[in-house]
Amino acid sequence: MTEAVARNHQTFVLPPSVVSKLDVSRLVSEVERIDAELTATAVRAKAGVVAQPDLVVSEQLTDFLKLNGMSITQNSQERATLIKELQLLKDGAPVMHMTFAVEADRDSLSQLAAWLRTSVHPQAVISAGLQPALVAGVYLRTPNKVLDMSLRGALAGSHDVLVKELETYRAGR
Repeated sequence: MTEAVARNHQTFVLPPSVVSKLDVSRLVSEVERIDAELTATAVRAKAGVVAQPDLVVSEQLTDFLKLNGMSITQNSQERATLIKELQLLKDGAPVMHMTFAVEADRDSLSQLAAWLRTSVHPQAVISAGLQPALVAGVYLRTPNKVLDMSLRGALAGSHDVLVKELETYRAGR
């Protein structure tokens, strides 16, 4: 087995294009599909039918394989190990639940994931939600911490001050 695949799932590097736990699940499904195609091709080759499989590999899987120095075309044992390790990664990746006031685009989430992986944890994934009542900013939830960095949260503690300022403004008119 090659050294790259023999590594533990905890040492895998996730590319910025892999943002969420769903993206990691897609990697697992894609490697399983490719494994099935390559296994079927090997069985056909033993039966005398020689045909090269037409493998379609997503950009996310290509980025993942490049970053981790892997190839999925080597042998079925390595692919089986990779599938198992990716499943463990999917189940164990730290999830940052982020709720935004507006829907976040894919590029912004990729940049945010890249920053989280350098600043917080190298395998952090994002679970993005939508809550228009936040007005602006983000509401961040981890397993042991909640941070309200929204405009709604900032204004919630300043309600009395805001009312007082508005009354002063009205009196001045």
